[in-house]
Amino acid sequence: MSMQGFCPAGEQTKARVIDNQLKCHGYLDIETTGCSRDSELTVVGVGQVQGEQRRFGQLYGRQITADAVLGLLDGIDEIYTYNGNRFDLPFIRQRLRLDLRRQFAHTDLMYNCWRKDLKGGLKIVEVKLGIPRGLPDMNGYMAVKLWWDYVNDNDLEALRVLLEYNREDVMNLHVLREKLGVA
Repeated sequence: MSMQGFCPAGEQTKARVIDNQLKCHGYLDIETTGCSRDSELTVVGVGQVQGEQRRFGQLYGRQITADAVLGLLDGIDEIYTYNGNRFDLPFIRQRLRLDLRRQFAHTDLMYNCWRKDLKGGLKIVEVKLGIPRGLPDMNGYMAVKLWWDYVNDNDLEALRVLLEYNREDVMNLHVLREKLGVA
């Protein structure tokens, strides 16, 4: 699913300065088959928020290419992740040969949480801050299982749940950024 043209297009550099009201915030989260070097990228989700406008797009399986990921990020001024410095961005760089840190400003909200003594994974922080989830019992291990259920058994319901889980991760990053007061 592409969101091209949602946020103002233009040169995407770290030096770009935009009035916060017009800034296009991008939220990125990935799903994988694990954390090892042999693991595969299974889902890339990107949310875009600019003022009151919100959009969301995802790629999964063979849809995931460097060009397709850049298409989802088109017009974004800054990418926000949770543990993206250590996981999401290096994984994308390794698998797709795409270094998003060179092309976009990036804020890893995990470190903002740590400064407020909010430790743990995204779901733990969400609970502490009262950020709700539609799939509260879902976790990364289950995401891997859902992917393999989809791949091995053509289980479309497993894919639907996996994509919804990723969507919640992505869009809750926006709520988290606002609760933390991160510009």
